[in-house]
Amino acid sequence: MGESGANAPPAPDPATLVADLSRAHIAARCLHVIAECGAADAIGEAGATPAEIAAYTGFDADALDRMLRLLAGHGIFVRAVDGRYAHSAASRLLKTDAAGSLRSYVRMGGMPAFWDRFTELGHTARTSRRQHDMASLVEYFAAHPDENAIFNAAMVSKSRAVLPAVATAYEFAAYGTIADIGGGRGHLLKLVLERAPAARGILFERPHVIADTPPAPRLELVGGDFFVDALPHADLYLLMDLLHDWHDADAARILSAVRRAARRDARLVIVETLVPEAPGPHFGKTLDIIMLAVTGGRERTAAQHAALLSSAGFRATRVLPTNSEYSLVEAVAV
Repeated sequence: MGESGANAPPAPDPATLVADLSRAHIAARCLHVIAECGAADAIGEAGATPAEIAAYTGFDADALDRMLRLLAGHGIFVRAVDGRYAHSAASRLLKTDAAGSLRSYVRMGGMPAFWDRFTELGHTARTSRRQHDMASLVEYFAAHPDENAIFNAAMVSKSRAVLPAVATAYEFAAYGTIADIGGGRGHLLKLVLERAPAARGILFERPHVIADTPPAPRLELVGGDFFVDALPHADLYLLMDLLHDWHDADAARILSAVRRAARRDARLVIVETLVPEAPGPHFGKTLDIIMLAVTGGRERTAAQHAALLSSAGFRATRVLPTNSEYSLVEAVAV
């Protein structure tokens, strides 16, 4: 006998669903502003009044009170009957020095490089012509070092939460040389090398990133452009959060560059947030729109990854989930 719907939650009222979603950006924007001004850092164990938070941040007390009141309704901060604010477990993550702080991650979402792109989303959808792509984002950050610092800090905070799940989901110790292509400052590769003590690692990144990357045992730093320069030879290639920055043609170019460099029987592991085929909410679908608006890239389904790999001389062999939003797509050179 099929499962009864007696205990299923009631379906949302359609009008309420549409109206609530149309306003969802308001709370998100308040969260950006509150993270940017550092309001969470102004609230100690005894709480703080809007005036005290305003004195700390330099923002207007009335505006802060109204934004904090809205966020408190979502469980971020606690508003007492006397109007003072205290921390909830969620708002503590907006403190700069909190363990697992997400302040930089939230600030990133409110930066012009991200937020302004969503005001242009209608133009992107209407014309299919993107004014911005990953290359222009890199140029933008070069001209706006303050925003670049926030972005880098956001990536570090995100990585800190998910990298252990990625590093434990695959048998990296089976490979002698592991190359991380476009791997930032090597946070994933360093963690992988800890789990593969006999392996040697190669981090391939843009020269200015390599220049800021501290050395580590068994780690070779190689600067270059994966669209121009030959990639290093390796037994295993890692590509984390790289292909989703690019549209299919450029993603195929990256994979083809890996294929040209790959040793015989080399393997490739793509670490991405996969878009599920099933309906329903999923972070991958949200991230896909961020890529559409900001970089011109996309999140992909497992089947789309397999097709992209096939076009570049690889065969997808399996998909491994992790205890995070990421999955590992393994492929072999053919």
